[in-house]
Amino acid sequence: MDGDVAPLRGICDLAHKYKALVFIDECHATGIIGKTGRGTEEYCNALGRVHIINSSIGKALGGASGGYTTGSRELINLLRQRSRPYIFSSTLSSSVVAAANKAFDILLAGCPLINKLAANTKYFRKRMEDVGFTLTGNNHPLVPVIVGDAEKAEEIAETLFEDNVLVTAMCFPVVPRGTARIRVVLSAKHTQQDLELCVQKFVKAGRKLGVI
Repeated sequence: MDGDVAPLRGICDLAHKYKALVFIDECHATGIIGKTGRGTEEYCNALGRVHIINSSIGKALGGASGGYTTGSRELINLLRQRSRPYIFSSTLSSSVVAAANKAFDILLAGCPLINKLAANTKYFRKRMEDVGFTLTGNNHPLVPVIVGDAEKAEEIAETLFEDNVLVTAMCFPVVPRGTARIRVVLSAKHTQQDLELCVQKFVKAGRKLGVI
């Protein structure tokens, strides 16, 4: 919820030292971070050092539902026999699987949208900090705008929604008390004009409620 990227190389070093396996959840990384969108492994220059990757095809890859786990053949065979969520889940539709495969093909071929998303993220985060908002995270396109007070966070989200900006208020117990925030989800399809308009509407709402 903070937009942080795990110190994966250090984690992998510890795992190697103590002969442990590394498992990462990439639902907010696949197709989003890394030079070619391959996630935290690529972003942290740790490709090939993670043993198990769990991720979603229902977020950046656009599949609307479903996910996947990668690992050794032995691990995957074990999960197919013993993983209750897998055993008792319905099969994904063939259209979702085909769309996900195509999305991976586009990423692996080199997708300019990755660079556009990174540029949008850098621009929006800088502008929001310039106007006085407090953000957290490591240049991630899921941008937590810290408000602190839960009621104010909810009111800002409602005010922005009425002003045609869709964001989400995140409050306790989802986040610790006193750290309520607005989560902004950036897209490669946003233009700089879109982002600047969003910043100005945040400023309007933030000043109204005394957040900035």
